[in-house]
Amino acid sequence: MAPNNKRETAKKYIAENRKARHNYSIEDRIEAGIILKGSEVKSLRSGATNIGDSYAGANQGDGLWLYNAYIPEYKEANRENHETRRPRQLLLHKREIARLHQEVTRGGMTLVPLSMYFNDKGIAKVELGLAKGRKLHDKREAEKERDWNREKARLMKSRG
Repeated sequence: MAPNNKRETAKKYIAENRKARHNYSIEDRIEAGIILKGSEVKSLRSGATNIGDSYAGANQGDGLWLYNAYIPEYKEANRENHETRRPRQLLLHKREIARLHQEVTRGGMTLVPLSMYFNDKGIAKVELGLAKGRKLHDKREAEKERDWNREKARLMKSRG
């Protein structure tokens, strides 16, 4: 069934890591599923999630994990509540996990979560970025280039 408008295909963002685009140059983006408990899903829907300090990494033979992502406790969950910063397993194909693990170990890359959202089916997803760290002078250069492109667009718009 084809979507009728943009709203049906829009992602409902839960959290974004804006710092990641500043601190890293993103080489590739990967969408991954995430294994959550029921109270975590309820808490995600209410908001206040933070992935600013989180990262993804491979564990010994059992896949990819998301570390240090903050999902607050769901108050109505009683004793069945979850830990706020527990490691959460990410769902990817074995080939993708192997490729990412190879890039991280040999290529000196890092897996950084860029955003967490619900897709159009209501399933929680994490967008991971295969990234390389930036030095301070690289950050300044990227900011200058971004400002110049913005100014150039303004000039072109004003000229018609």
